[in-house]
Amino acid sequence: MTKFPTFHMMEILPKTFYMMGILFFPCTGFFLLTGFFVGLSFILVVVGVLTFFVIGLAAVFLVIYIRELISNDNRHPVAGPIFNLLIHFNRLFNYQTSLARKYSTYRLITPFKSDVYTADPVNIGYILKTKFSNYGKGKFNSNLMRDLSGDGIFAVDGEKWRHQRKLASYEFSTKVLRDFSATVFRTNAAKLASDVSIAATTKQMIDLQRGKEDILSRFLMESAKDPEKMTDKYLRDISLNFIIAGKDTSANTLTWFFYMLCRHPFVQEKIAQEVREATEAEDNISTDEFANKLTEADLEKMWYLHAALTETLRLYPAVPVDRKNSEEDDILPDGFKVKKGDGVNYMAYAMGRMTYIWGEDAADFRPERWLDNGIFRVESSFKFTAFQAGPRICLGKEFAYGQMKLLASSLLFFFKFKLVDESKEATYRTMFTLRMVKGLHLYAFSCL
Repeated sequence: MTKFPTFHMMEILPKTFYMMGILFFPCTGFFLLTGFFVGLSFILVVVGVLTFFVIGLAAVFLVIYIRELISNDNRHPVAGPIFNLLIHFNRLFNYQTSLARKYSTYRLITPFKSDVYTADPVNIGYILKTKFSNYGKGKFNSNLMRDLSGDGIFAVDGEKWRHQRKLASYEFSTKVLRDFSATVFRTNAAKLASDVSIAATTKQMIDLQRGKEDILSRFLMESAKDPEKMTDKYLRDISLNFIIAGKDTSANTLTWFFYMLCRHPFVQEKIAQEVREATEAEDNISTDEFANKLTEADLEKMWYLHAALTETLRLYPAVPVDRKNSEEDDILPDGFKVKKGDGVNYMAYAMGRMTYIWGEDAADFRPERWLDNGIFRVESSFKFTAFQAGPRICLGKEFAYGQMKLLASSLLFFFKFKLVDESKEATYRTMFTLRMVKGLHLYAFSCL
């Protein structure tokens, strides 16, 4: 049985007054400055009205908040007001992790609804698959993402989502894309290895985060068939969304991956040895020759590398939290109610650190957890949510693994990596994708 938290007024009031201060003090300062130009009595009246408004607003929210705290309406535990996300913004995903350790599913309260956050794989399976139709992006999320994503696949539901996914799925299943992407991956891997070789020779620091038919052609052909539906703006939105999906996510994951390898040199050496055994490449091979020699069959042998990348994604998922919206009242598998209009979030970052999901060593970087007699073991996508799950599961999952394995193996065959400052712990920037703050500064050393 989930226990509801106990709160005291001394815990609630400081947060309420904090938010009042955010509104009150800047506005008061503005009106005091205008005192040089208008009468004192007018300023006092305006400040008084503003003060009354802020206090009234805080009182209304406090009443709503307390009502939710003492309610026995069979809803998820209340972990705080929604304003806590602002207070803890710079370490938002760690804050969500600390709450998830207390309650696998909880609520944050807004003046008009709740935002539900879950790390429960059973709830996540229900949200992303079983009751998929009830948990879409919704108008609130779509409007929130509109300026960046427009009507791209990240921000839409219904017919637009189905249309884009259907066209994209055709392209992801073609041999043309596989062959073209393999060529591009090899070329870029060889180029990067060459750049790293120069840095290793000159002992320079490197920043690893500096960041035929194709999918755009398929959408352009569709535009010619239906120009009213496939407008230039719609094409722009679609293209931008797929660029973000394919570029930022893989780049960020590789950054965290090499960071973890530097923190765990034994894992780094073990992967390098696996690459040598899988490719059987000679020590005197060039970076270009190695990249061109590397086959899909070679990459498929690299189970430990695959496990290490997956372990990185478990702890540092490309999208740390994903938000849906409840279209109708519902009851989740844990027995608690969700109301129409509630935000429903699953926390991929927090989930990777939950002992009730991954065991007592959940916080440890241990690729071996993914291997069974040396062979990679697939976990439920509702437990390992880095690529989403259900109908919205990432179309480019296998391409992402292929790209990351090719690049990682091309570097680790030739070089060992070490952090420039080993005493400094890497941190993230709170944003849509999990990007490392200030880049990843490494030294590379030739290992041949």
